[in-house]
Amino acid sequence: MTVPADAQLPEIVLRPIRPDDKDALVAGLGRLSDRSVYERFLSPKPRLSRSELAYLTEIDGHDHHALVAVLARSPGVIVAVGRWVREADAPQRAEVAVVVADDLQGRGVGRRLGAALAQAGAERGVEAFIATMLPSNTAAQRLMAGMARDLACARARRAASPAAA
Repeated sequence: MTVPADAQLPEIVLRPIRPDDKDALVAGLGRLSDRSVYERFLSPKPRLSRSELAYLTEIDGHDHHALVAVLARSPGVIVAVGRWVREADAPQRAEVAVVVADDLQGRGVGRRLGAALAQAGAERGVEAFIATMLPSNTAAQRLMAGMARDLACARARRAASPAAA
């Protein structure tokens, strides 16, 4: 899915994460500020281990779904990552997380990524998102509230469509 550019945002492409995104994911983490890393992982995260990289990039798309936002002009540059992972004991719920490059925060990238994640969740039977975030991270709180609305709307559209019957 290509997202058109506007006056403040370069054109980005949303796509599923792939196993060959490991190096780009490491590079993206390296470009994040310490604050952004802390807000995403809730602790300092100087690097990702080999097993963490495998977990984050080698997904099944059903119980663990992840999308990346890349620059259309530089498709190897990941500028945002969003994912949800179903809870093992309650598969209708999924834990969600999103991180956006510092220079693109507040410009709609997370919102667009969140809407796409919500749509994918609805298509796969996710009924609710849960998220763990710092109380001071009001941007994440707004994003998660929007994703909850998007998920509810996508589920309602699916329920109302003749194909869902």
